[in-house]
This record gives sequence, C-alpha cells and structure tokens, in this order.
Amino acid sequence: MTWQNQSRTSQISHPLPPYPNATETKLPPRSNRESRADHSRRKLKKKPKNPLKEMALLQLRHLIPHYLPFTSKLHHFRLSPLKAPRFSFSVSASTTMANQVLVPIANGTEPMEAVITIDVLRRSGADVTVASVEKELRVDACHGVKIVADVLIADCKDTVFDLIALPGGMPGATNLKDCGVLESVVKKQAADGRLYAAVCASPAVALGSWGLLKGLKATCYPSFMEQLTSCAMAVESRVQQDGKVVTSRGPGTTMEFAVALVEQLYGKEKADEVSGPLVIRPNHGDEYTITELNPMEWKCNNNPQILVPIADGSEEMELVMIIDILHRAKANVVVASVGDNLEILASRKVKLVADMLLDEAAKLSFDLIVLPGGLGGAQAFANSDKVVNLLKKQAESNKPYGAICASPALVLEPHGLLKGKKATAFPAMCNKLSDQSFIDNRVVVDGNLITSRGPGTSMEFALGIVEKFFGRPKALELAKVMLFVRQ
Repeated sequence: MTWQNQSRTSQISHPLPPYPNATETKLPPRSNRESRADHSRRKLKKKPKNPLKEMALLQLRHLIPHYLPFTSKLHHFRLSPLKAPRFSFSVSASTTMANQVLVPIANGTEPMEAVITIDVLRRSGADVTVASVEKELRVDACHGVKIVADVLIADCKDTVFDLIALPGGMPGATNLKDCGVLESVVKKQAADGRLYAAVCASPAVALGSWGLLKGLKATCYPSFMEQLTSCAMAVESRVQQDGKVVTSRGPGTTMEFAVALVEQLYGKEKADEVSGPLVIRPNHGDEYTITELNPMEWKCNNNPQILVPIADGSEEMELVMIIDILHRAKANVVVASVGDNLEILASRKVKLVADMLLDEAAKLSFDLIVLPGGLGGAQAFANSDKVVNLLKKQAESNKPYGAICASPALVLEPHGLLKGKKATAFPAMCNKLSDQSFIDNRVVVDGNLITSRGPGTSMEFALGIVEKFFGRPKALELAKVMLFVRQ
C-alpha cells in the first residue's frame, strides 16, 4: 500500500485592490498593443529543451547545499504608485503539506543508518526533525561519529508526525527502547494509523519490545532475527513493508530503506527522482567491484593513519560512510574541520562534529587523505590553501589520496592532482575532468589515487580503501557484516 500526497502546481495571479487616490493610467489603443494571443504564441516559441542538459541539472541540484525541491518561489513583485501591485507566484500543494518526519538518535546509534535516512528524506522535501533521546543534543554514535540533534525528544511529544523512523546500532537501539517519551510517541503514531519504521536492531529491540509488530511481517539485522520471531512474522527481505510499518536489515540496506520511505510519503515518481542522482547500484547484495589501473601497494605501519577533512556543505552520507567503514576496519581516522569550528553543517543540514581543526591535523603525517563530496564542502576544500597543500605534498610523496562526488572535479582537477590519472566524479561534474575515459566506473583506483561518484557509491569507495590497505578478504568481510553484500 502506498500513501501519497498528490502534488499539483498551478500559476496563481492575485491582483490587490488599487491604492486610495491612485492616479488612473490610460493604456494605448488596443491596435498598438500586442494581443494576449500573440503574446502567448510568442512565448511558446522557445527552443526545445536539451534532455541531456536537463538530466545534468537534475543531478547537479542534488549536490547543492540545502536544496529542497518543494520550495515556493515568489517570481514577480511589482509596486507602482500608479498601479495596483500584483503578486504572481507558483504554488505546489505539497509545499504547504511537507511531511513531518521524526528521526530519533541516541548514544550508540549506527550513524550510517541515521544519516542516510535523514539525508534521503530531506532530499524528497520532507521536514525531518532529528531528536536526541539523551540529556544533550550531541550524541556519540558508533564508530567515532558525533551527531548534533535539532531538538531533545521531549520537545516532540506533542507534535504530529507523518513518519517516525528509528535507526539501529547497539547500544543505540536499546537506548531508544528505554526512552519513555519516544515509546509513547511511537505507540501513539501506531494507534493513529500513521507510518513508522525501523532498521537494523531497532525492529526487534524497540518496535518488537513495544508490541508494535504483532501479526506483521518484519525484518531486522540477522543476529536479532530470533528475538524478532517472538514479536513479529520474521522475514529476510532487505526492506519489508506491512501495512504502515517499514523495516530493514542494516547499514548496507539503509539507502533502499530510505528510498522506500520516500515512496510511502510522496509516491514512486518522487522516489525515482530522489534515487536517480544518488547513483545507487542496481544489483543490491552482489559483490562490489572496483576498477584498478597501475596497481601499487598502499603501505602503512600497523593501522593506516587517514585524514578526512570536512566543511560546511560536505555531503553527510558520503563522509559518514567513509568514517564509519574505515573505523570498522580499525584504521586510525582523524576527522578535521576546515573551518573555524569543530561543528559543521553538512549539505542536508545534518550537524556533525570533527575531532580537531585542520590546523592541528596538518602537523601530523597521514597514509591517506580522502575528501568527501558535496558542492559547498568541495568548494571549501578548493579554496583552502592548507587542504590543497596537504594533497599536493601527499601526491608528491607518492602516498595515497582520494576524493568522491564533486571533489575530484572541483578540488583535484583544477589543482593538477589528476594529471596523468584516470578518475571519476559525480555524473554532472564529469565534464570538468580533462580525462573522461573512465568516468562511468563506480570506483576508480589509479596507482595512489582513488575516486568515486556519489552517495550511492560511497560504501564501495570506502571498501575499496579497506581493500587497498587490508586486502579484499577483509573488505568483503566488512561488506557482509554491513549487509552490503549477501552473507
């Protein structure tokens, strides 16, 4: 079953009453003026749209920080002492009906599951509230990721939500389950017949414990399936919908889960519009592949030291997947803020906290420097002399460096860091690469350089890094644990 808000766009022009004592203005005779019909015909004589250009623009807008597709825009406002002011604007029915979504987070929440869900839903136009069930807004999620919520859960107890979606992770799922305010909010959501969802451990640990899956088909992370069977009809689907409940299995299924939630809120057309620019792979669960040229060994002493710069406007899905997966591999990851503050506001308004400022990180030596994408973040990297100098020093030392999404095109290319290298980038940015012969590959490794395309290729990108430092067996082991590859 699909719940869909119908969206209609209409042009509305509202004349306001003339100002008192306004002087009447006489128009020239009709014969000297263009008729409405002539005017309409002239406006219709436009050049046909270039479909490739339109697709590029569709992809590019998903890079732009804070882009929301459902935004009413005031196109014309004219005020004259001689004329009544006229407002002309476009109104979308869904503009005034943005779906309200709650994503609760806790200490121990799995950050990939939380951030992917938030990011994808915000791309659809949903108004997503991130609420901490802890005493503070900041939570320490799993694998070294620190997230700052929008509000505390107590601030949400009287709000009506169209969807409540619980991320997993342990002990995050337990902390969500033990939050009395959240339990009452979700139970009311179910009683009122509104959509609720959970991923990973949370279907069994939270929803099941609250008695909200009785008689329903549901799925969860494999190690919690036995617990799930006592409170639901357990199935092994990557994403399972039954009535107004949607459940999923783990980090590797979360993007599919989030897109399914978009479809429930806005319909399949919107889900397809959102998922296209994410560059999601079509063969979910299959082994991933990377394209490698000029193979070389990536060396490190013990565990690799990896620098991940972040900035306002960085793409949160990409940076969180990189950080999370590299931490899972036991790499020593330093997240460094390029700005003046440790806290950054990512491209879809997720607030994340770095480990240190870049000035401090620049004093250290790294086995790999890797840049996330996002238009605003990539531009900040390109404008940072410190980031560029660190990358150039890394390349000159023949040490590994990499970038994903907009960063290969906006940072590496203009600073000569792709010279003589094969690379890829976000599809709408690939025309900025001087060598475009390998742009259709999801992950490209050329010697000491690794590049990739976008949010939907971020897991493969991070696993490619793990593979280069630790070997393919280790990378595949992680991929299976995350359910990115079938177990």
